Parts: sequence; structure tokens; C-alpha cells
Amino acid sequence: MENLHLVLKKEKYKKIKFKIMKTQHLLIKVKINGVPGNFILDTGASNSCVGYESIELFELTSKKSKTKAAGAGGTGMKTQISKQNLLQIGSWKNTDFSLVIFDLSHVNEALRQYKAKPVHGIIGADVLLEGKAIIDYYNHYLYLK
Repeated sequence: MENLHLVLKKEKYKKIKFKIMKTQHLLIKVKINGVPGNFILDTGASNSCVGYESIELFELTSKKSKTKAAGAGGTGMKTQISKQNLLQIGSWKNTDFSLVIFDLSHVNEALRQYKAKPVHGIIGADVLLEGKAIIDYYNHYLYLK
């Protein structure tokens, strides 16, 4: 069989390195509106999101949202939404990307307990589906088309 990287390169996939954190989460570097940040790559998260504390950092324009967030931190968490953002992961880009904004303090507190660095947000299934993602866990690469 051909090398996975060569097959995906022929198919115009972008290759993006990720790291495995102490907590076994996948850590990926992301740029939002040209500003770099650290994000958890989470196949179980429906939407990509950032914490309230990162609104200014990523120059986000936010609006209240009626949607409530649910996850490992609980349910019914209030959210905001930010539309028309530039999202870049490696050389893969989306120039009209929407992000959910909510309280990520429970995530970062859990990371701190494991002496892991906090993150700015989570990359979820919205990106993975749009980018036709393939995750090579063994070699620590995310491929997006």
C-alpha cells in the first residue's frame, strides 16, 4: 500500500501536526483572524469554540446566542456567537467561519490540575466535517481538504 501521506497529498489534503497533551487530549495550533492560539482537537465536540477570555485576543465580534452549550463541564451553559472569522489550521483556511463563545474555565481548570497548559478553545466536528478530516493518531497528523 502507498504511504498515507503521499495518497492524501495527491488528493490535495493539507497535513497538520498535533501534539498529545499529558491529559491525552490532542493539542493543535490554530490561527483565528491571524492570531495564533492553542486548541484541543475534539471529535466529540459539535462546534468549534473559544473561551470568553479570548474574545479580545482573537478580535472577535460577538452576539448573544439562544443556544445553550453542553459538554463534559455540564449543560445549559450560556453562549455567544462570532461570525465571519478567518480560521487557519496549518495551510488550511476558512475565510467565513463561525465560532461559539462560552465559559471554558472548567476545561482549563481540569488541564491545570494535570499541570497542562490552558487552551484558548476547541476545534470540533464542524471543522472536521468541512475539511473532510482524516486523523493519523499514530503519526500525530490531522489532514484537512
